[in-house]
Amino acid sequence: MNIKNILVSQPEPTELEKTPYGEISRKFKVNIEFRKFIRIEGISASEFRKDKVYIQDHTAIIFTSRNAVDHFFRIAKELRVEIPDTMKYFCISEATAFYLQKYVQYRKRKIFHGKQSFEDMLEVIVKHKDETFLLPCSDIHKLSLPRMLEQHKIKYSKAIIYKTIASDLSDMDISRYDMLIFFSPAGVKSLIKNFPDFKQNSTVIGAFGPSTTRAVKEAGLKLDIPAPTKTALSMTHAIEDYLQKISKNNTLRKS
Repeated sequence: MNIKNILVSQPEPTELEKTPYGEISRKFKVNIEFRKFIRIEGISASEFRKDKVYIQDHTAIIFTSRNAVDHFFRIAKELRVEIPDTMKYFCISEATAFYLQKYVQYRKRKIFHGKQSFEDMLEVIVKHKDETFLLPCSDIHKLSLPRMLEQHKIKYSKAIIYKTIASDLSDMDISRYDMLIFFSPAGVKSLIKNFPDFKQNSTVIGAFGPSTTRAVKEAGLKLDIPAPTKTALSMTHAIEDYLQKISKNNTLRKS
């Protein structure tokens, strides 16, 4: 088996040559292309009203991404809701917390953050159990987040403020790629929606995370490269291990 063209279902990183993908491309002489399989679309203020979730009834906001930050403040503006200075913000990472400066004055006393995971942030949230939290999210979100809040008896409301929609990939020839890499269940669904007659055949498929892995299998596809694993914590590491194995097998066949 020879892998020549790899498609990663994410935006192309800046300074690609300096990333692990650039290293993989040079090391194994493969072509790696990037394409967003999904796009984000904010819901309208009228749609938001239908859920009967009132921002002003909450004393704290939980942000799991920059998209959540942007669309929360967009909705608040469209609804003409004035966010009080006393509002507290709990962010999944320091980067997301700093991004908040686009909308609010950064004060340590009201902005809190985890290291990079929801579990980290939950430790901080638990210390403020008396707050009433609002969780702005997508229509497609990890069920583990609200489940963990409920397990810790955190008072919260879930607010869907944006949708994850399949990108239009009609200009692509999906059959020219030897390997497809996915990072979300929505990406897998986008593949099936855009290419309903897609046959995997010898195409290698990689997936990052348990929910993406599950989506691949539910779509009736064979998962060749799972990540993370004990030996490959990142998707790029898993891809490299797979290509290394193929390269070794091809060398043995020739000898």
